[in-house]
Amino acid sequence: MKIKSKHLKVIALLGILMVFLSACTSKTTSGVLQAPTSGPYAWIYNLFGHPLQNIMLFVEAKIGGANGAGWAIVLITLVVQFIVLPLRLNQSYKMTKQQERTKRLQPQINLVQEAIKDPNLTQDQKMQISQLQMQIYRENNLSLIGGMGCLPLLIQLPIMAGIYQAVAYSDKLAHTSFYGISLSQRSIALAIAATLLYVIQAYLSMIGLSPEQKKTMKTTAFISPLITFFFAISYSGALALYFAAGGVVMVIQQIITTFVLMPKVKKEVDKELKNKPIKEVVTKQTIADIVGGNTPNGNDVSATFSNQNLHKDLRSRNAGKQKRENDKK
Repeated sequence: MKIKSKHLKVIALLGILMVFLSACTSKTTSGVLQAPTSGPYAWIYNLFGHPLQNIMLFVEAKIGGANGAGWAIVLITLVVQFIVLPLRLNQSYKMTKQQERTKRLQPQINLVQEAIKDPNLTQDQKMQISQLQMQIYRENNLSLIGGMGCLPLLIQLPIMAGIYQAVAYSDKLAHTSFYGISLSQRSIALAIAATLLYVIQAYLSMIGLSPEQKKTMKTTAFISPLITFFFAISYSGALALYFAAGGVVMVIQQIITTFVLMPKVKKEVDKELKNKPIKEVVTKQTIADIVGGNTPNGNDVSATFSNQNLHKDLRSRNAGKQKRENDKK
């Protein structure tokens, strides 16, 4: 499975979170983690963990009951998620527009992708053909990253770490539960629930895409739920509950994107392309010129490539025959 650079960014950011969370388990006293007193982990705790701890204790007291701490995590998560929702919807709008415009470029992109598979290409020819795809995007004013950004995740990282610390470093919160599920221990049930929500979100994101785009999006569809499951099952129930509550918002966001933004974007792109049509950068003849062959009308590029050596052999024979005739004269 090929992992794109944007996925690597997300994985790297979550890796940073994992380092912080792992460091939180370095010291224990009487079964409850001892809050760090120095270093970057203490700074994170003082800035995020301790304030969130106080908020959770306050909300728990107001709600009351055995599940108050869990509902405090849910409310904090929903507040954070809805704060970053406009930013994520803006990114979804840009990415949806990018996908819709890319769909119109797919015939040209397919020519490049099919051509690059030919085993008879030289390294120089491969480089020239690879550059054609960048040229397709550049000539049509499209970005290769398509509005993908990590700011929403960056905003959430300290909140994730803070919620974990808030429960882990509190004598009271460390012994709380949410409908029988411990908030300080790992929870398979919450991990599965969070993962399923992200699977639903991934499924909704595939609706309305072309077959080629669906094939590309499969990587994201697998990676997002897998990362969610890994973090939810690796740490406390509090963090798993954070992912589960956030997953609900992610599904809502995807419903808005798929059924509201996508139809709107399609109309906008149709209108834009009437005024500024797609530029045809790559044709069968463009590919044939790079590989040194000619593409007859109606033949596909792969057929041209497969006959490339035959054309060279025929030209070599004709040149030899012509030389022998000149020698006889």
